[in-house]
Amino acid sequence: MPARTALNARTTKTLDRSAYNVENVIFESRPGFLVTANLYVPKGLTKAAPGVVGSCGHSDTGKAGDTYQSFAQGLARQGYVVLIFDPIGQGERLQYVDDKRKSFIGPGTSEHLLAGNQQVLIDECFAGWRAWDGIRALDYLLTRPEVDPARVGITGNSGGGTMTTWLCALEDRWSMAAPSCFVTTFRRNLENELAADSEQYPWRAIAQSLDMDDFVACMAPKPVILLGKERDYFDARGFEESFARLKRLYTLLGKPENISSFLGAGTHGFTQDNREAMYKWFNRATGSTHSGAEDILQLEDEKDLWATPDGQVALAKSKSIVAFTRERSRELTTARTTLKGADLRRVLGAALKMPLAAAPPDARIMRPVARRGFPTPAFATYTVETEPGIHAIVYWLTKEQHLSRPPRNLENVTLYVSHHSADREVRDDAFARGLVVDGTAFCSVDVRGVGESRPGTGSSDDFTRPYGSDYFYAGHSLMLDAPYVGRKTFDVLRVIEWLRLNAGTRRVHLAAAGWGTLPATFAALLSDTVTQVTLSGAPASYASIAESERYTWPLSSFVPGVLRYFDLPDCYAELEGKGLRRV
Repeated sequence: MPARTALNARTTKTLDRSAYNVENVIFESRPGFLVTANLYVPKGLTKAAPGVVGSCGHSDTGKAGDTYQSFAQGLARQGYVVLIFDPIGQGERLQYVDDKRKSFIGPGTSEHLLAGNQQVLIDECFAGWRAWDGIRALDYLLTRPEVDPARVGITGNSGGGTMTTWLCALEDRWSMAAPSCFVTTFRRNLENELAADSEQYPWRAIAQSLDMDDFVACMAPKPVILLGKERDYFDARGFEESFARLKRLYTLLGKPENISSFLGAGTHGFTQDNREAMYKWFNRATGSTHSGAEDILQLEDEKDLWATPDGQVALAKSKSIVAFTRERSRELTTARTTLKGADLRRVLGAALKMPLAAAPPDARIMRPVARRGFPTPAFATYTVETEPGIHAIVYWLTKEQHLSRPPRNLENVTLYVSHHSADREVRDDAFARGLVVDGTAFCSVDVRGVGESRPGTGSSDDFTRPYGSDYFYAGHSLMLDAPYVGRKTFDVLRVIEWLRLNAGTRRVHLAAAGWGTLPATFAALLSDTVTQVTLSGAPASYASIAESERYTWPLSSFVPGVLRYFDLPDCYAELEGKGLRRV
């Protein structure tokens, strides 16, 4: 988290309603980074009232969304001072704005993924950025004389339930909390093949044996209610498992009455039944005499809730998250020293966090498929087990039929690491086909998650989509503290070792295209068996990706925090000693 800086808060407009006033507020969570919010202040207050920070889920209109207006109005009618703010990339806080005040990549999750994935390179976590906005929202709420600082809570739904959960752990000043439609278990999300947003993958959480309820446990024994839905995609079984663990903890602390749950009957959403469960819980925690029943609501027009003149902070000259990332990338590039030789390999190995190799890699010989269209008459297919249960797919192209183990005493081998599919690329791609040269043994490899090693997670056609299987596993790799590109690199190294042990290979020409160039580059640096390197379509640098508004490289290609330590040009310079050729 950054240092606290001046909020520079101001109210730009006030709406006078029968039971409360709504102040349209702007503050800065970081210097120049504008946050737009609505402050609901009940009328007739005679003393400091309890306060609530409202965290929005993934609505395009942010705080003006029907769900989020509803719980803010509902709480205000129950006597709470409520500050609800737009998340990054939603409502008035679009980060990629065109001349029509629209997001040119799509609001909400599209902006979250583009900004959040990119931040990985500079060692920033999007969940932290989102949470910091919530902490600064509380800072602002507590500047208001209408608010009792001893009675402040947080609630939110979906993505707002996510931030409520994380903020239970990150902020000590809450006196109560009510996360809605998020809390389950990481395992249920994984097994249910539920891809999540950038802020829903807290780095290293699983590696440190944390689950969602552990973040909530930091509130114990303060009052917390978990809110969910029976038919939500956030699994109700995980919801109940989390609640059971928290109930045991609160019981051990002598406050079993301070943890509760409410599981509504419907589908995902902060519907009236969940909202009323939240009102009643907060009323109990604050000693309010309100019934908790929701009054009739009068939703506002989105424009009436704008804190900026034109409905976008970008037009009010807010600094964008992309600008922060670009600036940090340049700072890191200037600050670090250039690594070479053993120092570069040591730092690279540490950054990739590859597992320790155990037994020599074994392989299955797969049954052949005739007439595949490769540039040689025959081929053999092997599945090389790189880790227990994890297989890289290797095609060995041959002139004559070969259905056994690899040929022996092949001192020189060209190994091609595919972009998306070795099968297709060796058949149809000019670069890959051009690597097949008479007199040189040639094989290709699909590392884990690529080509014929793709998992069936999600639907069959979602591999490259924003929430596709490639992103799904890359996101989980951050929580496991096991970078996906590091495991792909490990696959390449294990295949090279398999060639050395089974074919007697002493020299490998390692070639790769597109996404395969990253694991190939790193494997070439770490393996003495690689003596020649050819890369097609490799990125110029990680810095160029971190500083671009519209990059196309996937999260699975990124090394977390890499720009603190080295960049790809350092790797390329080192590989010049191995005859590096970049196409």
